[in-house]
Amino acid sequence: MRAEGEIIRFPTEDVGRRARFDDFFREEHERLFKALYFVTGVRADAEELMQDAFLRLWERWDRIETIDDPTGYLFRVALNGFRMRRRRAATAVRRLIPVPEIRDVFLEAEMRADVRALLLGCTPRQRAALVLVDLLGYPSEEAARILRVRPSTVRVLTSKGRRALRATEGARDA
Repeated sequence: MRAEGEIIRFPTEDVGRRARFDDFFREEHERLFKALYFVTGVRADAEELMQDAFLRLWERWDRIETIDDPTGYLFRVALNGFRMRRRRAATAVRRLIPVPEIRDVFLEAEMRADVRALLLGCTPRQRAALVLVDLLGYPSEEAARILRVRPSTVRVLTSKGRRALRATEGARDA
């Protein structure tokens, strides 16, 4: 453990590395802040994104200072951070606020008429089994309880009903 007030000495390589990063920071921080403020419109968000971007560069500075365009890399990191935050916020909003479904009432009416016409090709018991199992999603056991028949009867009725629907649909298409 170090004594309070003890001076910590960095190796000369780290001092040089830090000095180069400090110079880079002084040259670029104002331009980056202005760009991020223009993008976000909120001073605090721009400052936070700028800090995050510089922190990421500092963590990898030994590799980044040798690339051709560290400034371009800095801006790319900052703007990627902005996009990531915006996506996260949009996802959170979508989870909180359900988006109303856009309904086409004419299409719905046409589909109801088509379904009715198709179901008329089935017997009343087949229609009941199809509606319970395929439209309302009941398992055959529960549909059997509702119809007061055995589950195997519901499965037979839905199978025959589907066959009748295909036959009716085929006749309408021909």
